[in-house]
Amino acid sequence: MQARSERTRRALVHAGAQMFDRHGYASATLGQIAGAAGMTKGALYFHFASKDGLADAVQERGRQLLCDFVQHQWEAGAAPLQALIDLTHWLARALHEDPVIRAGLRITNECAGRRPAATDFHQAWITEVLRLHGQARAAGDLRTGDGTDDGQTLLLAAVCGIGVLAATGMPRPELAHRIQALWQPLLPALVPPGHTTRYRTHPPAPAHSETTHPAHAA
Repeated sequence: MQARSERTRRALVHAGAQMFDRHGYASATLGQIAGAAGMTKGALYFHFASKDGLADAVQERGRQLLCDFVQHQWEAGAAPLQALIDLTHWLARALHEDPVIRAGLRITNECAGRRPAATDFHQAWITEVLRLHGQARAAGDLRTGDGTDDGQTLLLAAVCGIGVLAATGMPRPELAHRIQALWQPLLPALVPPGHTTRYRTHPPAPAHSETTHPAHAA
């Protein structure tokens, strides 16, 4: 019974993500979401008391997918800065393939300042970016200077624009190319001179072979 309930909940979260992605948070209705999941509104209300609650569950699912990717990078032995580069490529791919990630960003953007969220995907994204940046600093992989910013402001401005580029409808191959191009000026601004060749800026290999490549592939 518990397993069935969890499957039902996951189906509702996925349907909610599809409808929020397609229609926006304000316009998506619980009737549409229940219908997309092949369920009644009563079944939806059994799991979620309101649309806000379902939206928070979609955001939380997106955050978990994000954290799962970062955890996989850590288990594969990727250097923090390489994991950060790969994370930007992951987001670009996910924004094309996964309605949960697209809906997470859309909910965040549409509801900013209007409703407190249990999870804010945009903030989760920034948190992971800054955490990996901090790990790279602790590992001695970043430039040293007089300031304390260590390129954080430039990094955040650059990586937060990925969602904006994806929202233009840019085809996935072009978006991947743009992100690789993004790292061409960004990487030299972050790492010491001569260290850029330690990092791969193109998209990582498919998941089944990621662990077979060095963390600092050139």
